[in-house]
Amino acid sequence: MPGGARVVAPVAQLLREPMRLTRAGGGWSVLVPEGVPWRDAAEPVDRVVTGWAAALAVGAPWPVLALWWDADHAGFALASGFRRPVGFVWLTSGVPVGEEEAMRTFAGRLSLDPVLDVEALDRLTKPDPAADARTRLRGLLAVLTRVGVALPPGLAPGEPADRLREAVALQPEAAALQPEAAALQPDSLPVDRPGRREAFAERDTAGHSRLGPWMPWTGDPRARALALAQVAAGVPLTVWGLRRGSGGWGWAAAGALLVAHGALALGYGLTHPRD
Repeated sequence: MPGGARVVAPVAQLLREPMRLTRAGGGWSVLVPEGVPWRDAAEPVDRVVTGWAAALAVGAPWPVLALWWDADHAGFALASGFRRPVGFVWLTSGVPVGEEEAMRTFAGRLSLDPVLDVEALDRLTKPDPAADARTRLRGLLAVLTRVGVALPPGLAPGEPADRLREAVALQPEAAALQPEAAALQPDSLPVDRPGRREAFAERDTAGHSRLGPWMPWTGDPRARALALAQVAAGVPLTVWGLRRGSGGWGWAAAGALLVAHGALALGYGLTHPRD
């Protein structure tokens, strides 16, 4: 996600999932889940992370890219605003199973080069016996370096969840033993449910950033408009997800989160009027 880690943290709280947040290149941040809720709820990982991305994208004025992989598949989903998420899937062997047009839509939403970058992305949609799913995701990330994306060392597609968490966690004893590791992740911080002091410690800083006017505590009209938009988007998304039954629980949860976050933001604006 674009934005510094301490600016993204308050928005990421709406997911109400324990995560680790750190920078991912120039102007981008990355969230790494600390748990595996899709296993507990019998929900596929792609649906869970796509739901998270959709909720975050509506809750903030920047796009959200979700990368995921499991034993059989790998892929990505890009969410931006109220538009339908777009993504692509590969089998573990690297066989593409998505639509080529999705890649072009993806490139357009991120303002990638319509010639060079689109050609590179198109190659990821073609059969290649030498490229497995992990290689495909690395190829995708290589293209995204043009818009500033650079994952920290250790955050590599296909790595086990424990290894990903270790790559972003900065335990005091680890930093003492490996100060060079701490230097690589200077903005790493935990993200949990709303109310934690750590996530709001930098809210004054965020208030002066380009994203500040969209944050609930600023009292800015744009923050209220965003809260109303979250509620307006969350209600139909929740209903639609519930109607799909077990296949839509992830979307229903994302919709409920949007409604809850929008309602909380509106409530904050009413109880803390702007001077």
